[in-house]
Amino acid sequence: MPSVCFYFQVHQPLRVRKYRVFDVGQNSSYFNDESGTSLDNKAIVEKVARKCYLPANQVLLQNIKNNPDFKASFSISGVALEQFEKFAPEVIDSFKALVDTGNIELLSETYYHSLASIYSEEEFINQVILHRKKLRDLFGVTPSVFRNTELIYSNEIAKMAEKMGYKGILAEGADHILGWKSPAFVYKPVGTENIKLLLKHYRLSDDIAFRFSSRDWAEFPLTAPKFANWVASHNGNADTINLFMDYETFGEHQWEDTGIFDFLRYLPEEILKNPDNNFMTPSEIIDRYDARGELDVPHYVSWADTERDLSAWISNDLQREALDTVYALGSEIVHIDDPVLLEDWRKLQTSDHFYYMCTKWWNDGDVHKYFSPYESPYEAFIAYMNVMHDMRLRLEEAKKNQEHGVSLHRVKPLRFSEV
Repeated sequence: MPSVCFYFQVHQPLRVRKYRVFDVGQNSSYFNDESGTSLDNKAIVEKVARKCYLPANQVLLQNIKNNPDFKASFSISGVALEQFEKFAPEVIDSFKALVDTGNIELLSETYYHSLASIYSEEEFINQVILHRKKLRDLFGVTPSVFRNTELIYSNEIAKMAEKMGYKGILAEGADHILGWKSPAFVYKPVGTENIKLLLKHYRLSDDIAFRFSSRDWAEFPLTAPKFANWVASHNGNADTINLFMDYETFGEHQWEDTGIFDFLRYLPEEILKNPDNNFMTPSEIIDRYDARGELDVPHYVSWADTERDLSAWISNDLQREALDTVYALGSEIVHIDDPVLLEDWRKLQTSDHFYYMCTKWWNDGDVHKYFSPYESPYEAFIAYMNVMHDMRLRLEEAKKNQEHGVSLHRVKPLRFSEV
């Protein structure tokens, strides 16, 4: 009896405007493009709210009313929540309505959707704490399951999540980490005691997220009854079918005229027609099913690109220089009493900035180009490194102020016990 577990990622980065060398030392507003283009954060949030978040949330809310056994889960980055509060508060209200049904689970992640788990354990923990606090303040919930930025995962990340008190963690069910094993079961991360691991069923997930509207696909068109039959075919050989994807799949990546909202509307009913099927949230899966053994993932895995590794963000000299620079700055910024500088530094850790600098070719390159607001990876790099230059100047000024006893607002240390 496979339990279907829907998990949706909701994220909108703060895109860096075309920050010129002439702006360095003159203008420290990095994210305030108002051109109405793909760099205008307000315009993008309003557009995606209209095309995806509001209509998709309405479909899910109606699904829950029609089928009280339907359940799903979300992780919503802190930078996305901030932008919803500022530019589209109705999106926050629509997510609150979903959470209030009791059928929707919210998961923890890094507040700034960053790569901190790779570069700084201390910063990683701080961002997770900030995200937990944001979810508690907005929705009144404290998550028990963790999913890292872009499903970046390894044995060490699982250990960090367990140390922070999480009972479950999500990861990509990549072939090269599974071998002969199936993503349709719960596993125990190597080197941990109690935390459990849920793996994305990437073939079924990507049928919806990437292939749904592809007329070149042998299974086109994908209908709710057809997909429900694929799920039911796992009966007797699966505990859970984990369907993990970007929430922007619905209405933004797959436009409304593809029929994606009708698919989402009718899928729960079709799946529940089989009495052996049900829906569960990640925490319910963890409580219900025993781990079917250990899974050893000594190297990083993610859900990005063909390689399912870190190469979407760290595969060329541009990306490495940008990442080395921002985290080197951070080693000094965290000791400076300047909350505004600290927050800007954290916003500049968002993984999307480095994704836009990727120089891959073929299919992966096309995907990066589709998501990038810049004309080229080099344009993204130049704007970002100009910002780094300005951040360095601000850091040096903050150091001087601190040396001369200029009082700034002291940032209170973050503790898990307080959230």
